[in-house]
Amino acid sequence: MLRRFTRGAVERAPAEIAPSRHLIDLRAVVKDYETDAGSFRALHGADLQVDVGEFIAVVGKSGCGKSTLMNMMTGIDRATAGDVWVAGTHLNHLSEGQTAVWRGRAVGVIFQFFQLLPTLTVAENVMLPMDFAGLWTPRERAERAMALLEEVEMVDQAGKLPAATSGGQQQRVAIARALANDPPIVVADEPTGNLDSATAEAVIRLFDGLVAAGKTIVMVTHDREIASHARRTVHMVDGHLLDGMLPDERMAAEPATPAAAPGATPGVAPSPAGAAGGDTREAARA
Repeated sequence: MLRRFTRGAVERAPAEIAPSRHLIDLRAVVKDYETDAGSFRALHGADLQVDVGEFIAVVGKSGCGKSTLMNMMTGIDRATAGDVWVAGTHLNHLSEGQTAVWRGRAVGVIFQFFQLLPTLTVAENVMLPMDFAGLWTPRERAERAMALLEEVEMVDQAGKLPAATSGGQQQRVAIARALANDPPIVVADEPTGNLDSATAEAVIRLFDGLVAAGKTIVMVTHDREIASHARRTVHMVDGHLLDGMLPDERMAAEPATPAAAPGATPGVAPSPAGAAGGDTREAARA
C-alpha cells in the first residue's frame, strides 16, 4: 500500500476558484492543428468531468486524439476553443510560465517512454521536479525521493543510471517522479505500452494503491484489458470523446421515460387495431 505522499505544511500554488465541483472539467474543448495539408481537428468539442479519487481510463485507437486530450488536461498544449478547468485553475488564462508552475504542483505526468534523464541517477530523477518547483530543502528532497522509491520497490536501484535498469523498473521510477510534488492528479499516457503483461499488472496495482491513498488517476490506453482495471472507462473515436459524463450526470441528462397509459405494459407500444399481442411486443423490442 502506498502511504507517504502528503506534502504537509508546504504551501500549494495559488489557485483560482473554479465554478465547478469537479477536479477535472473539460467543456466543449476543441483542438485544431495547422498542417501543410490544411487545418486538422484533433478534438471535436470534448466534454469530460472527473472527480477526486476516480481512476478512469480513456480508450481508443492510435491517432484518435487520446494524447491530445491528455495534453489539454495537463496544460502541455492549449485548447483552440472551449474551457479547461483542472485542480481549481482555468488553464485557458495562464501564460506558458504560469502553466509550468501550475503543472509542477497540480499534475504528475507518466509517459509511455518514461522520459527519465539519462545522465541523472534514479534518485536524482525523482528529486528533479521538487527542485524545479522549489519545494523542500535539499535534504528533505533526498529523503522524500528515497521514500517514494521504497514505495515503488526501487530504493535498491537509487544510485543507478536509468540505462542500468529494466523497462519495468524505469516505469516505476517514472511513477515515483510523477508523485514527487504530491500532486492531486496523475495522468498516465500508455503507461504499460512497453511493458510485459506481468510488469503491466504490477503497475496497475500501484495505481490502485494511489487511488486508495486519495489520488485521482486518468490513464490513456489503447489496451482494453488494461482499461478494464479502471473504475470508469470513456472512449475516443476520431477526436470525439464518448461518455465523458459521470454516471449521475448521465442519468440527469437522459430524457425521462414517458408515463405508460393506464392499463398499458411499460416499455411496450399500444397495440394497433387487429394486431396480435405477441407481434406487437416483438415490434416494440425491435
